[in-house]
Amino acid sequence: MKSVEEQLALIKRGAEEVLVESELVEKLKRGQPLRIKAGFDPTAPDLHLGHTVLINKLRQFQDLGHQVIFLIGDFTGMIGDPSGKSATRPPLTREQVLDNAETYKQQVFKILDPAKTEVAFNSTWMDTLTPADFIRLASQYTVARMLERDDFDKRYTTSQPIAIHEFLYPLVQGYDSVALKADVELGGTDQKFNLLMGRELQRAYGQEAQNIVTMPLLEGLDGVKKMSKSLGNYVGIQEAPGVMYSKLVSIPDTLMWRYFELLSFRSMEEIDALRADVEKGANPRDVKIKLAEEIVARFHGEEAAANAHRAAGNRMKEGELPEDLPEIELSAAEEMPIAAVLNKAALVKNSAAARDLLAAGSVKVDGVVVDRGFMFAVGATHVCQAGKKAFARITLKAE
Repeated sequence: MKSVEEQLALIKRGAEEVLVESELVEKLKRGQPLRIKAGFDPTAPDLHLGHTVLINKLRQFQDLGHQVIFLIGDFTGMIGDPSGKSATRPPLTREQVLDNAETYKQQVFKILDPAKTEVAFNSTWMDTLTPADFIRLASQYTVARMLERDDFDKRYTTSQPIAIHEFLYPLVQGYDSVALKADVELGGTDQKFNLLMGRELQRAYGQEAQNIVTMPLLEGLDGVKKMSKSLGNYVGIQEAPGVMYSKLVSIPDTLMWRYFELLSFRSMEEIDALRADVEKGANPRDVKIKLAEEIVARFHGEEAAANAHRAAGNRMKEGELPEDLPEIELSAAEEMPIAAVLNKAALVKNSAAARDLLAAGSVKVDGVVVDRGFMFAVGATHVCQAGKKAFARITLKAE
């Protein structure tokens, strides 16, 4: 096992906050494997690279010799995480949650070592709690403290409804740490309230309080908003190799170092060397290709990574992209519908022609057919194709 200093350096890589660092250091000094927990609610069937930030950190703990627990929130998934939500979320059915959970298990083992990973479902212990147990759990926290949470506070002060079951979510997540006897819990910065709940409940149930490592929310391909499938600024880990490659090579130069730190398994020394090369004049695109190939190899294998460049081109048309692919910069105050972007970039005669092509499935963004609902985010760069012969690499810049 590495020294405490070496372990701490890797644990803190890319992390937003470590709470409480001095306590974590004392745990590491014991020289015993720690129990590292991260929970994922299976609210959608597929994961994107934003989800893998936490999974990558789990893999780092795994490489350090610690016991990793990949917790699938099949019980909490039916409540719906209220974090950052301005309205009550409709809960999923047990069938939806279990179907999604199965796909999660298949996807995460592209990153985690299955032989060293404990997979847990929080329904295992939550389904056994009696009403009296739930009342005891609810008695550990006050409504006033719940309303200190930013999203609850905003909804309360603006008279937006807060359902009682939403108060249960952080309590259940915190109780998961009690049930698993977690030493460390990982989560996004938006989960800090829930993570701290775990510390409090562990103390209430006579356990040593867990430490917390919060990870930043990964910006999407636009470099501005959180990666999200609904915003179209995502890279799905089950997307075709050519699509993944094309999207990653097209990210803004300013974003690539963030992606290297949070998504790459290269050492920080290697990443610093690549940064120095760019500062000396190396082409940033060549560096992004290294990142794209690493990510494609992780999810599709080395052979797919080696052929990803050709696959990306072939998805745009029969053959490679034009050598003289036009570079077009547009300005906008906010995200734009793809039809408006094509019209403004003169890839179509007018908006009506753009809508016709979209309806016919003849518009591709980074090699993927899109419909009129696709929104082009400010700061994003995408290779766009309208029909058979109109191509351009378009960047939407902020006004």
